[in-house]
Amino acid sequence: MGACLDLFGSFALLLAFVCAIYAMVAGILAIRTRKPLLVKSARQAGMAVCGLIWIAFGSLVYLFFSDSYWMAYVVEHSNRALPGFFKVAAVWSGQQGSLLFWSFILSIYVFSVLFVYRGKHPELMPYVGVVLAGVQLFFLMLNNFVASPFHVLGAPGPAGALRMASMPDGNGLNPLLQYHEMVVHPPMLYSGYTGFTIPFAFALAALLGRYPGEKWIHLTRRWTMIAWGFQSIGILMGAHWAYAVLGWGGYWGWDPVENASLMPWLTGTAFLHSVMMQEKRGMLRVWNIWLVFTTFLLCIFGTFLTRSGVVSSVHAFAQSSIGQWFMGFLIVVIAVCLVAFLKNRDYLRSDNQLDSMVSRESSFLFNNLILLVACIAVISGTLFPVLSEWVRGTKISVGPPFFNRVNIPIALFLLFLTGVGPLLAWRKTSTESLKRNFGWPLLGGFAAMIVAIAFGLRDFYVSLCLLLSVFVVLTIGSEFYRGARVIASRTGANLLSAVGQLTMRNTRRYGGYVVHFGIVLVFMGICGQVFNRDKQMEMPPGASMQLGPYTLVCQNFDSTPEPNADAPNYTAERATIEVDRDGKQEMMLYPERRLYASNQESGTMVAIYSTLKEDVYVVYAGRSNDTGQPVIHAYLNPLVKWIWLGGVFVILGTLLALLPNSQPVLVVRAATQPAASGAQPAVARITRPEGHD
Repeated sequence: MGACLDLFGSFALLLAFVCAIYAMVAGILAIRTRKPLLVKSARQAGMAVCGLIWIAFGSLVYLFFSDSYWMAYVVEHSNRALPGFFKVAAVWSGQQGSLLFWSFILSIYVFSVLFVYRGKHPELMPYVGVVLAGVQLFFLMLNNFVASPFHVLGAPGPAGALRMASMPDGNGLNPLLQYHEMVVHPPMLYSGYTGFTIPFAFALAALLGRYPGEKWIHLTRRWTMIAWGFQSIGILMGAHWAYAVLGWGGYWGWDPVENASLMPWLTGTAFLHSVMMQEKRGMLRVWNIWLVFTTFLLCIFGTFLTRSGVVSSVHAFAQSSIGQWFMGFLIVVIAVCLVAFLKNRDYLRSDNQLDSMVSRESSFLFNNLILLVACIAVISGTLFPVLSEWVRGTKISVGPPFFNRVNIPIALFLLFLTGVGPLLAWRKTSTESLKRNFGWPLLGGFAAMIVAIAFGLRDFYVSLCLLLSVFVVLTIGSEFYRGARVIASRTGANLLSAVGQLTMRNTRRYGGYVVHFGIVLVFMGICGQVFNRDKQMEMPPGASMQLGPYTLVCQNFDSTPEPNADAPNYTAERATIEVDRDGKQEMMLYPERRLYASNQESGTMVAIYSTLKEDVYVVYAGRSNDTGQPVIHAYLNPLVKWIWLGGVFVILGTLLALLPNSQPVLVVRAATQPAASGAQPAVARITRPEGHD
């Protein structure tokens, strides 16, 4: 069966390409003729494209699990000793498989949209289907004709003709990818990248079809939040992977591929905030359309960076000519967006203007501007080596100091707006409201900063971050407390139950507060790196190292094969490190250096003892070239766990915001005025309205 699946997968992809062409052409004809049969036919063709892509991807997965070493892509990225868990990651570990995986994830979104809105919104959905088919068509063109994963190995036969060949084993998976998180991280990140296609398709469709009102915003809000949530998970998991596998003691180094994932996240975050102004006040229509366009374009641009070889990165794919295809697609998309905008810009006039600089509208506007400035700073720093080489012939790189110097002040201002924005009123906020909402939180923030300085904190940015973090937490807490207190007084519920009722009455608003709280935790965790310490030394058995309050004692070194494997994928040299504090044993850590038999590459497995206060992070760095003694590099990293905990709150808040609002509680009580003689007592029905965003 496996010997036929390369043809089966190739045929499915080719048929998907043909169906995508039909879906796009039939969709355009349906828009022009308004024939219901054509609309239905185009939609069904689009759904068939998705089904065929699933078949092709399933075929590739089967080829990996059946050890089909007559397939070039399987030989390049797998081997017999590779655990099945990592064979899943091997499917998308190379250029060809990752592009097919991109098409697979995109097809899930496309099928979901076409299925959910089948027979609905007839003035909009034909345009949406055409845009989605166009995007799918580009990736299917790559899957079929540029980077197909279904090529077989060939060898010259007796007559000189090529015949199918087979290898006894494969080259194995890159050691950096043989980590459990890499089975989850790429799907999360790809789900973010591809998910932004949906709001892009609706925005472009609404512009082309001059779809009235803000309805396309309402239709895509949840799709945008889903994509943003996946992108957030992908970024955080990528940071955790870098922290646990690369062995350099950090989680974010402003690497070009890291930056590529951050850029659409920044513009997507801006859109999620500014879209509320369009929903509430009919403002920023042009701005929001271009934010959606820009977010999608940055997803494609980030993919171009990772696949073209334009920038160097440990995360990037090998240098390839595929970058020019992405550049061509970017040019086409930009041209389509510009033409659609110029032709229909009168449709995007705002209904209202900004009434006051002290209002929720102005805070969202500042939020957007700062996020875009951050995005521009990241793009310019990432591309500076490329631009310098074009202009001067010499590649000049900019490192973390540049990005930190530019982005730290921006991030702190965003943190300030995180606390301020949601508590300002629409249109205009009174002075009394400012005092009531922000007086005590500001005092609390200053008090926390003064206490920290009294205990020896001297870093300006960390002190300011502490002030702003406490300020934001107190503003969020006060919002929950005030609303819950009102509900508790009217319903008789306890305060905790009232908080639950309050949250479920406006999940979007209070889910946003939970996300903001998670962002605060992430900021505090990042601030901890100012106090990082590290030490490296030769540590034969019996040697010890003092690192802050901890004593690291090397007990022994041993060489072991991969556990629970008859045919081990690697052998490991492992250190046994005892971690003591105040003369008592805290933990045993086992950092490793692994040698993978299939490709003779080595990899690091970091050992971490993590608490809310700090991480003890131990790397076995190999043996000294001079003495042959083992070398241990240990780090003491404060507050890192706060970053991962903050990420959990960000995801929980996003999930909460996706839930529908519960119905307002109906409170029935007897009226205070006396009822007429013989009549039933009058009742007053009080319906608690849903909160506002």
